[in-house]
Amino acid sequence: MTLLTSRRCYSSLNPLHSLVYFAPELEEEFTAVGLEQGRMCYFAGRAAAMGPVGAGPVTATFYNFSPWLVAEHIPRAWDLAKPERILGARLRGVDRALRRLLAEEIASDPDVAEAARLALTAAEACTAAGRPLYAAHAEQLAPEQPHLALWHAITLLREHRGDGHLAALAAVELDGLEALITHTATGKGFTAEFAQRSRGWTRPEWDAAHARLRERGILDPSGELTTAGRKTRQDAEDLTDRLGDGPYRHLGEAGVERLTEIGGRLTRTAVANGAFPAGVFAQG
Repeated sequence: MTLLTSRRCYSSLNPLHSLVYFAPELEEEFTAVGLEQGRMCYFAGRAAAMGPVGAGPVTATFYNFSPWLVAEHIPRAWDLAKPERILGARLRGVDRALRRLLAEEIASDPDVAEAARLALTAAEACTAAGRPLYAAHAEQLAPEQPHLALWHAITLLREHRGDGHLAALAAVELDGLEALITHTATGKGFTAEFAQRSRGWTRPEWDAAHARLRERGILDPSGELTTAGRKTRQDAEDLTDRLGDGPYRHLGEAGVERLTEIGGRLTRTAVANGAFPAGVFAQG
C-alpha cells in the first residue's frame, strides 16, 4: 500500500470532521452552555479535550492562528463553560449537523457502522508521543452511536496527522503564518482572503511574512511559489504522509479501500448539501 493510498483515505474522511467548523448547530450548542458566538466556539470546542489550558498551548497546537486572536478567547472561555460541558455540547452539535447534512437515517446506516469500525481500527495504531492534540482527544471515549463513533475516529485520525504536519512544517522552517501563506499559494485549501481574516492576522503581519518568504526564495515578487518554494511545500507534505501512514497501514489495503469508498460517498453528500460555504476554499 502506498502513501498516496493512505492520503486518499484521509482526504475522503477529513471533510466529515471539518464540516462541523461551519455548522450552525455547533455554535448553537456551544452558546447554550455559555460560550460567546464566533471564534471562541472554535477555539474552545477544539481545545476542550486538553482541559482548561492557556492561550499558549492552543496557539502552539493550532499553529497558524494569530496568538492575539487566540488570547482574546482563551483562557476566558473556561470561565464561561467548563471543558467537559463544552465537549458534551460539541458532540450534540455534531449529531445534529451530521443528521442534517447526511440525512436522519445516518444513525442507522449499515455502511456508516462499517466505516466506524474500520476507522476505529485504523486509529488503534495512532501514536501519542509528540502529538498533544491527538493525545488529548484519544482520552475521550468513543460514542456508541455509529455516526458519532465514525466522527470521533475521523477526529483522532485528523488530529494525529495534524500534529505530524506541524512537526513537518517546523522541519522545513515554516512558522504558522508562513505555512498558511505558502499553502494558499498552492491554490489548494483556503483562499488567501479567508485565511488571513479567519486566522486573525493583520495586513502588516501578512505582508511582513510575504517579505520573509521572498527573501528566502520561497515566493516570487508576485507572491507565487518558486521552484524552491514548491519543493519546501512538497517536502512538508511528504514528511506528513510518512508520519501519518501508520494507522492506514495497520488497517490494511482492503480496509483502507472500503473506508475510502464510504468516506468519499458521505463527503460528497455533505458537500452537495451545503456543508461548506462559498468563498472559503480555492477552486484550484
